[in-house]
Amino acid sequence: MRPNSRNHPAWVVDMIPGGRNPLYWIAASLVAAVLAVPSGAFAQGAGLGSAGELVDPDVLRVCADPSDMPFSDESGKGFENKLAELVAAKTGRKSVAYTWYPMATGFVRNTLRSNRCDIIMGYAQGDELVQNTNAYYRSTYVIVYKKGSGLDGVDTIEDQKLAGKKIGIVAGTPPSANLAKAGYMRDVHPYPLMVDTRLAPSMGEVMLKELKSGVIDVAILWGPMAGYYVKEIDPDLAIVPLVKEKSGHMAYRITMGVRPSDQEWKRTLNKVIRENQAEINRILLDYQVPQIDENDKPITQ
Repeated sequence: MRPNSRNHPAWVVDMIPGGRNPLYWIAASLVAAVLAVPSGAFAQGAGLGSAGELVDPDVLRVCADPSDMPFSDESGKGFENKLAELVAAKTGRKSVAYTWYPMATGFVRNTLRSNRCDIIMGYAQGDELVQNTNAYYRSTYVIVYKKGSGLDGVDTIEDQKLAGKKIGIVAGTPPSANLAKAGYMRDVHPYPLMVDTRLAPSMGEVMLKELKSGVIDVAILWGPMAGYYVKEIDPDLAIVPLVKEKSGHMAYRITMGVRPSDQEWKRTLNKVIRENQAEINRILLDYQVPQIDENDKPITQ
């Protein structure tokens, strides 16, 4: 089963008890990590990069989910697939190779920390399970509703116009706390956080289809997912970034994740991000990712 944690950018699913241990890297040295990895873990041919780091100098080895649109997909259709191609070109790699693993409990442990790949293309800033690069975009949860349905102008979860409305939300994601404070939990139509999208549609897709059909009146979900599926399902739906909440921030900086030992690799990626931010923005905008700057203003180019 593949839990789809992309509904929450902090990857809270991977912190379930019994999952990966965040203290792993404190206790493990680089040599110990190499000796502990089974020989099969290097099936994609890891090389020895600069400064003795275990980063392949010829192939961009990406850790990714095989069925997680709009982020990544085995067919290469996701925006993280496009970003991987950009990073490969800018770092002189000859090709991109993937280690596919569901974005679920154990993802980092079984990919990046097993040295089977060298980069996670999208990871929330501040998670101690990986070393973060500089953020390459900042996005937010959004509220989605039909124009002309009596909700025009709603831009916060606390808005009284939401009272009595059927509100769709992925269970356990940050907006739930704000809905509870506003007293709207009795009106919530919950969608599961744990979904195997290899076998079933993404909850973002399901939620927005049910918004269009009238099962729910409002959808609240992670911006990149909302932007992509609104374009697919009904481009006339209103998407409003939740940047005016009185409590509980809804915005997150998204980085690339690397091993804590790979300091030179992180510096290389930071340089790629800095020098190619405009092109990165264009890729994200092509996928309707709602991007906001540090002042919560929309980035449109």
